[in-house]
Amino acid sequence: MDFEEKKRILKGLVSSDVTDVELSTFLSIAKEKILNRVYPHGRITEEIPIKYDYLQIEIASYLIAKIGAEGQLSHSENGISRTYENASVPESLLREIVPFVGVL
Repeated sequence: MDFEEKKRILKGLVSSDVTDVELSTFLSIAKEKILNRVYPHGRITEEIPIKYDYLQIEIASYLIAKIGAEGQLSHSENGISRTYENASVPESLLREIVPFVGVL
């Protein structure tokens, strides 16, 4: 799936007031998070493996949903309660990524 298709899918998942530049930025941040986890000892490519395309969209969507409440540990208002795992991408999303390792 190419970058524009990912951006189109992400746009359908999030609020309409998010600009294309913001969508691209959050997809790029998600890509970096995935690449850092896949290649912990040095990258062999700048492209994420295809199997993580939807995870990239999911991470970007998560980050967009946190706008204005970054790092929030707990929040309750009008019956809505929010608690974030950490200030970045939660481990529950990143644990789906299998690191690539080589043999010396």
